Amino acid sequence: MKKIKLSFLLVGLMAFTACEKEKEDEVKNVDKNGSIETVLSVEHLDAADILITKHKIWKNKKLFKEIVKKDTIPSLGDTLVGGEDNDGNSHIVKTKKDYEFFITVQ
Repeated sequence: MKKIKLSFLLVGLMAFTACEKEKEDEVKNVDKNGSIETVLSVEHLDAADILITKHKIWKNKKLFKEIVKKDTIPSLGDTLVGGEDNDGNSHIVKTKKDYEFFITVQ
């Protein structure tokens, strides 16, 4: 029974780490004299996804306003992801497909 629980724990851990991706071009510091800092993310639910848009408006080195908006969007479904545990055993895990973000700033 313990072996089955450990297998489920390893599969869950691999699913979690498979979802973590390196953040490309992540900004480390924001110019807080006058800027808008925006974070886009998607939270996966069972039948749908939630698009989360967060804006922080900075003026004169102070946070002027924070705006958070959540919208329900359709789920893209599941995908299979392969991985290995610490012992080198291969596993295939089902995880939610992620949306790609394409942003235009004018």
